[in-house]
Amino acid sequence: MTLELTRCTYRYRRGRQPVLQDFDYALPDGLSILLGPNGAGKSTLLKLAASVTSPQRGSVHLDGIPAGTRQYRQDVAWMPQDITPMPGLTAREYVAYIGWLKGMNRPDAWKRARQALVQVDLADRMNERSDRLSGGQLRRVGVAGALVHGARVLLLDEPTAGLDPYQRRVFRDMLAGLTGDIRVLLSTHDVADLAEEADHVTVVYDGRIIHHGDTRSFLALTPPGTAEGRAAEGAYTALLRNSGARA
Repeated sequence: MTLELTRCTYRYRRGRQPVLQDFDYALPDGLSILLGPNGAGKSTLLKLAASVTSPQRGSVHLDGIPAGTRQYRQDVAWMPQDITPMPGLTAREYVAYIGWLKGMNRPDAWKRARQALVQVDLADRMNERSDRLSGGQLRRVGVAGALVHGARVLLLDEPTAGLDPYQRRVFRDMLAGLTGDIRVLLSTHDVADLAEEADHVTVVYDGRIIHHGDTRSFLALTPPGTAEGRAAEGAYTALLRNSGARA
């Protein structure tokens, strides 16, 4: 299974500088972290990969299936940064409703909603109203909504923003449990989201990739003398500085 962006160019307005230009990317197995400062092109990359937007030039495919097709959108799920609760709907009803919106019939959506909530470790909250869930629980409901229709690729845009350290830990543990069956790409500007679970790290700056490899090769860029426990931060800062950016 390969999700690929090939020579993609995207600009938000005609005459403006492209956010991405002749951009190539292939999503590896497991959990991949997409790092970069605000405005680097992370969200644009995710929207192209999710078929939310289309490149002005280039192509996006999953195993040869072009972005924008029904099959592609069933196989590739995108969770935006903000998950809004639906007052009056339980967590299971929320996820089932998303499945129905994605074309599932109601009995299948209801059945799969339960399975998706089990996947994200929310079986004990499935009958709780969505507007009574914590921020971390609501993010996991968002992941369940992305998985309800059997996606093979999960794209997450800043999913841990605003979560406290404990909620972040629970969320990362949940993702680690998913990656045996699903490829996950998590966009963030916080190197703490690397943790020890990430299999791969891609760093983008100014619309281009400045690092793409496994986590070990990323951490090997840590400058000598970096304080203990700050290896990821040191490697990220060094990459940005070498690219003419300010961390």
